[in-house]
Amino acid sequence: MKRTIPKILLHVLFWIAVWFFFYYFFSYNSSDKGYVIWFSSLLLPITIAITYFSIYYLIPKHLFPKEYGRFALYSFFTLVASSYFIVLIIYGCMIIYKRFDVTNIPPMVKNFFFILILVYLVVGLVSFITILNRSFKTEKRNKDLQNKMLSAQLQFKEQELNYLKKQIHPHFLFNTLNTIYGLALKQSKHTPEIILKLSNLLDYILYQVEKPRVSMREEVLHIKEYIELEKIRFQDTLKVEFNFSEIHEGIQIAPMLLIPFVENAFKHGELTQGYLRIRIDIMVENLMLDFSIKNSVLSKETEENENGIGLENFRKRLDLNYKDNYRLEKSITDGWYTAHLRIPDLNKINNG
Repeated sequence: MKRTIPKILLHVLFWIAVWFFFYYFFSYNSSDKGYVIWFSSLLLPITIAITYFSIYYLIPKHLFPKEYGRFALYSFFTLVASSYFIVLIIYGCMIIYKRFDVTNIPPMVKNFFFILILVYLVVGLVSFITILNRSFKTEKRNKDLQNKMLSAQLQFKEQELNYLKKQIHPHFLFNTLNTIYGLALKQSKHTPEIILKLSNLLDYILYQVEKPRVSMREEVLHIKEYIELEKIRFQDTLKVEFNFSEIHEGIQIAPMLLIPFVENAFKHGELTQGYLRIRIDIMVENLMLDFSIKNSVLSKETEENENGIGLENFRKRLDLNYKDNYRLEKSITDGWYTAHLRIPDLNKINNG
């Protein structure tokens, strides 16, 4: 109701302005102001009727739905009907007000086509504003809808990314806690150190992972901590070779990007000749990352099946962070499963 009152008031003010518009043109070269007032007052309702019929029926019912044939036909009927009423007003004023004395009738009032043009100038202006307003509203609705869709996609992307970030399997935590329990029973002096490493790793997994980027050095440090924890579990059955180049302090990477590869190697690697062999190589040069990880395997088919799902998860994670900016390859040769990741530019990251 509160919105309706200003709208009605705006319409009333507009039609008052139209009446003065008519009065101004029809009184040109005429001193008979009374006749012009009467004529303008009678012409105004016709103009109002045509305008509202156009903007509330013709345009929304036939033009917007693209029923151009019906719109043209009904517009023609409207033009014929309005012309008929305008002629009635012209002659009606002559008969009633002037008693057929056409000598002193304002010249503009006698020109039918001029009157028709003035009426449809008003109708056209209001119709144009109506169409323009609807276009703005439609565009706004489309933008709002697009923004909602983008927001939903972004939210889904963030949820998927967070899920993929935290995909270190629970079995690692379970096995590590069992190992710590065993060391505690033996009252091993290494127990506090192991607990500290696990605490640091869990802190990284649970909290630092929320950041869009972390230091590459930090990622490497936690890989080392992960390996140290697995060494305790595997004891003398594990051989790990971890090589990495000197990494500049400013180099950053998406958090938890490389650790899942390491975790996957320990999970799916198999003992050959009594050892689980793993080799990790990390080289960073001019913002380009070259990461390679190998683990020993016995069965080629088993390793392909087990690692296939994990590799797809890695690809999803990489797509969310480094879309069109990485190459991930896998191969199985001579008892080694190899995953090779190359990111040409670590600075080109999608934040979220």
